[in-house]
Amino acid sequence: MGEVLRLDSVTKFYGAGDAQVRAVDGVSLSIAAGDFVAVMGPSGSGKSTLMHILGCLDVPTTGRYWFAGQDVSRMSERELAQVRNKRIGFVFQQFQLLASMTAWRNVELPLLYRGGVRDRRELAMRALAQVGLANRVDHKPTELSGGQQQRVAIARALVTDPDLILADEPTGNLDSGSSREVLALLREVNQSGRTIVLITHDPNVAAVARRVLEMSDGRLRERVAA
Repeated sequence: MGEVLRLDSVTKFYGAGDAQVRAVDGVSLSIAAGDFVAVMGPSGSGKSTLMHILGCLDVPTTGRYWFAGQDVSRMSERELAQVRNKRIGFVFQQFQLLASMTAWRNVELPLLYRGGVRDRRELAMRALAQVGLANRVDHKPTELSGGQQQRVAIARALVTDPDLILADEPTGNLDSGSSREVLALLREVNQSGRTIVLITHDPNVAAVARRVLEMSDGRLRERVAA
């Protein structure tokens, strides 16, 4: 399998002098196509900053980041936006669904932003069927449970056929039953060939991944299985 992303000695600094914070401190990482990786760490460990870099929402202070063979660490904001829209699917803790829109309208949004996609409704319906919501396509978020809303968000992440699914605390707002269902769905999505990076503070959530990386004080290390 090919490499989806690679970080080479990536750092991200905030502030200067004595007030400087190394949110990400010399991280090197390689993730292959089809992998399922969890990045785990407590609040303040640097995992959110690392997620922003992986998702092309921010750029490193130093070091290089290659995504799908492209050096994105030196891209302009416009170029980064194109990568985010075309090659990365995001799943957030807060779902980020538009309350006024039905499920399928929410799912088609990334295709609208891309432009030039004719069969948007068909693609949205297919993505919703993939996450088990073929019978909820015309429901608005307020008519769906939290678990169903997160399934809509996963469908929205899948609809652009991305190289990477980046899931940030995807079970943070869910009860235990819905959390298990969403994690099982992410496992199915990975088994279908999708590459997933999961950001979490919860070791029980991280356990769904094939690889677990632990973040502490801006540094990343691979957890060794017991």
